Amino acid sequence: MKEREISRRRFLELAGISSTGIFFLKFPVERLFSQEVKMQDIRFEDHFEIDKDTIRKLLDLGLSKGADFSELYMEYTINENIFWEDQILKDASKGISRGIGIRVIKEDSFGYAFSDDISFESLKNCALTAAEIASGSAKVKSADLSPKRFKNLYPVKELFTKKPVPSKIDLLKRADDRARKYDPCINKVSASFMQTLKFITIVNSEGLYVTDAQPLIRFGISTVAEKNGKKQRGSRSGGGRIGMEYFIENPPEKLAKEASEQAVKFLDAKDSPAGKFPVVLAPGWSGILLHEAVGHGLEADFNRKKESNYSDRIGDKVASELCTVIDDGTIMNQRGSINCDDEGNKSNKTVLIENGILKGYMHDRISSKYFKVNPTGNGRRESYKQFPIPRMTNTYLLAGKSSSEEIISSVDYGIYTRNFSGGQVNISNGDFVFSAVESYLIEKGKITAPLKGVTLIGNGPDVLTRVKMVGNDFLLSDGVWTCGKNGQSVPVGVGLPTVKISEITVGGTKV
Repeated sequence: MKEREISRRRFLELAGISSTGIFFLKFPVERLFSQEVKMQDIRFEDHFEIDKDTIRKLLDLGLSKGADFSELYMEYTINENIFWEDQILKDASKGISRGIGIRVIKEDSFGYAFSDDISFESLKNCALTAAEIASGSAKVKSADLSPKRFKNLYPVKELFTKKPVPSKIDLLKRADDRARKYDPCINKVSASFMQTLKFITIVNSEGLYVTDAQPLIRFGISTVAEKNGKKQRGSRSGGGRIGMEYFIENPPEKLAKEASEQAVKFLDAKDSPAGKFPVVLAPGWSGILLHEAVGHGLEADFNRKKESNYSDRIGDKVASELCTVIDDGTIMNQRGSINCDDEGNKSNKTVLIENGILKGYMHDRISSKYFKVNPTGNGRRESYKQFPIPRMTNTYLLAGKSSSEEIISSVDYGIYTRNFSGGQVNISNGDFVFSAVESYLIEKGKITAPLKGVTLIGNGPDVLTRVKMVGNDFLLSDGVWTCGKNGQSVPVGVGLPTVKISEITVGGTKV
């Protein structure tokens, strides 16, 4: 079934009976996200009108030309998106997509085909197409399927599909109202609420049979302040693999106030100095710098191809001894968390760099066999249309011993950055240019004026060697980040304590 757009009126009608959007389940959906559910009791094959005998036939077709391994990835996804702008509902949409991807592996090569037509003939053609990666006759048969169960890392109290759309629109309206009341300078507000519920089933020729149901929400607000011919933008977002209870601790008014405060404060921002300065990264959102400039270089496919600064360096000192870098897909309700990866492997907490020493990489099935290590639960894909590759989950730097006050007071003149809008990164070597959307001057050990036009220019692996102090105030960012790689996007999490870097090149407008 192809994803489809529907009218606002029809969307509201559907939303009024939104619980029927998951009618295909024979299992009460609200129980899917409780800790005690036995996922193997859920007959996910029912959504796909495909039984286990058919699955075995397709797996054997994948093996029919001499491949070592075949796999089916089945996905059913519901998306709801609501956009608010200029005090009106701007857009609302709901889409459902369903399809199956078939991967066949021969040694370290693979064939992949997918279809949203789930008739046997279509899937048979997919299996035979993917099987072309090998040539010859079948050497192995698929094993009996054996259901596997993992701990549920995203318990949900109130699934978004249970809430009528008008109540969600009210969240956006409340954010708009609070933003405009914060200051008369706020003259433009936009907000969005994006919700996804994805059901996946993964089976393979070795007998693996895994199911998962993955909720995801993201709420965001953007404000514009204008005064004396100056304009500044502020923004805040949050969410995760959680239900509507997210808004109990994070009401839309809170995000709106923070976004408005940022926009108004930066109306008087000074031009950023340019040159090489000590830089202090604030806890939480600054972790995106670690993700982009260091994390990608630790994904095993780049290292298998010798395209990373970290290739062939396991056991080497690659960072300051203050740095321990973790990828952890097991954090409850976090945006990057997964019960299992998209190859059916259990999610893990993987130490990548420990006290400055490179310990390992993030693996999918192919890379783990190449490096002769166990899978790390990092084989991820955007949808059934893509094959899995090594991807991060929640990536962060462990806390140190210094207080944030000690770190900031140690800087005579430097830059304090709290958040980034994005940037450019050469994934293979870690060279980066990042634009900071919220940064301040540090003068004589104190945070002073807000700055505009701050960009950080450097190399991720080099920056890790320049870490001089690590704070004891570790913080995960609220769930907003989406990582792109090889044309695929997946939700991820980032985290960081306050970190002092001895020197980074700052591109500013004041020389």
